[in-house]
Amino acid sequence: MNPALRTSAAHVFVESVDAPDPSPDDTHHLFRVLRLRDGETVTVSDGLGGWRTTVAAGGALRVDGPVVREPAPAPCTIAAAIPKGDRAEWMVQKLTEVGVGEIVLMHCARSVVRWEGERGAKQLARLQRVVREAAVQSRRVWLPVVRGPVPFAEAAALPGAVLAEPDGAAGVVASTVLIGPEGGFAADELAVPLPRLRLLDTVLRVETAAIVAASGVLYAR
Repeated sequence: MNPALRTSAAHVFVESVDAPDPSPDDTHHLFRVLRLRDGETVTVSDGLGGWRTTVAAGGALRVDGPVVREPAPAPCTIAAAIPKGDRAEWMVQKLTEVGVGEIVLMHCARSVVRWEGERGAKQLARLQRVVREAAVQSRRVWLPVVRGPVPFAEAAALPGAVLAEPDGAAGVVASTVLIGPEGGFAADELAVPLPRLRLLDTVLRVETAAIVAASGVLYAR
């Protein structure tokens, strides 16, 4: 990570890094909650790899450094069954922190938690806020995508997809890992001709398996 990102007093996403203008909520957070003082550095990013340094000045941000364009990260998608309770929020937060590019929520045959209709839209909007907050905290300049829920068949058709299964092989190359519900994939889902990836020799919760899978995809290359 560039030291300027790591050491800045704050990090925010803006529409354009050429003329950075934080949202009213972000402006309130910077100057009312964090109480930034004039001269403190704030990094701004468009979420598409572009970022630059600015400095706080009179309750606004003044451009300070040149625009930097970071290359797109290696593709990594985690498609996971929706965990119970608030564990979906934790999962999405940690997947963002470790560097996942896309998070897909998935309905499987044995899924206990299903988000449909208006409830699904509200839950997805909540997770999109979690992603943004986690990307700010971890100083990401590529903002991850979170979407869904999608049926298993749609997730299984994603590029480079593999199934996370205890009887799989270790070290299977993948760009997309499918994580089933706590009851496991159903027989017809296991019949789909996809490679199988063994994560660990222990039984994992959905959210734990998602983090392990993401770490394997991102850092075993």
